[in-house]
Formats: sequence, structure tokens, C-alpha cells
Amino acid sequence: MTEARQRGFEVIKEFQGKDIALPERKTAASAGYDLQAALDCIVPSGEMTMVPTGLKAYMQPDEVLAIHIRSSLAVRQKLMLMNSVGVVDADYYNNPDNEGHILIAFWNPGKESVAIKKGERIAQGIFQKYLTVDGDRAGMGLERLGGFGSTGHK
Repeated sequence: MTEARQRGFEVIKEFQGKDIALPERKTAASAGYDLQAALDCIVPSGEMTMVPTGLKAYMQPDEVLAIHIRSSLAVRQKLMLMNSVGVVDADYYNNPDNEGHILIAFWNPGKESVAIKKGERIAQGIFQKYLTVDGDRAGMGLERLGGFGSTGHK
């Protein structure tokens, strides 16, 4: 008997066969799964760059994948996440726009451009349960139709 899938990562079709590593926790007490850059990218000074991971995440309907910058990029390279903490909802997985591709939005407030290399660990993903309020009716008949930034769009 096979166990039902609970949560995890998959490589999106566009990046299959392109040496994309599935995220791992590096120690037994690590909360986050390290996500790597799928391509070489430059984050120019004063600008935002979307760095592809080549990954999508599946999880339970009452879970979220929180995306946090790795402290090494924040402290050493002075990068920030454009949205402070990325939120990957359960229904982002396999959406029709981009298959649920996880993109990391970096902002560079520094004076120098920052190079990110393919395979560099750039963010941590932490799966979390969340709570809803009494009488919550979100999702009653609505289905996510878009990709990045599409929650609430019709």
C-alpha cells in the first residue's frame, strides 16, 4: 500500500533534465528547505529580479510554503526579498499560467550588481499550517486560474 503524498517539491516541465536539485534540509533541526537558482542571474543595483528555481511545491489545502531569503545573501550580498516573505499557496501548484513555478523576487538596494549562479542556494522554503476564522467562505467555488500574484484576480 502506498502512502498518500503530503507535501514536497517537483521540477516543472520547462526545467526537467536541466540538473535542478530538489530542496533539502541540511541539518536535522533545520526548518527550511534550501531552494537553488535554476539559472545564472544578475540583480542590478536598485532593481528587482525574478530568479527562477525550476520548482513547484505541493502541500495540503490548509498549508502554505513561506519563502525566506538565506541569511548569507541578505547579510553578505545585501539582497532583500521584494515582498519580505514569499507566500506559495497550495492552489498555486500546477496552475495553468506557469505550472506553479516558484520564482524568488530579489531587490538589490546596494550600489553594486549581485551575480547569482545556477545551483546557488538562494532561499529557504518552510511549510506551515495556517488557521482560518469562523465562517470563512474563501474558495467556495472559486479556482485559481493564474500564476504569480494571481490570488483574488478574476
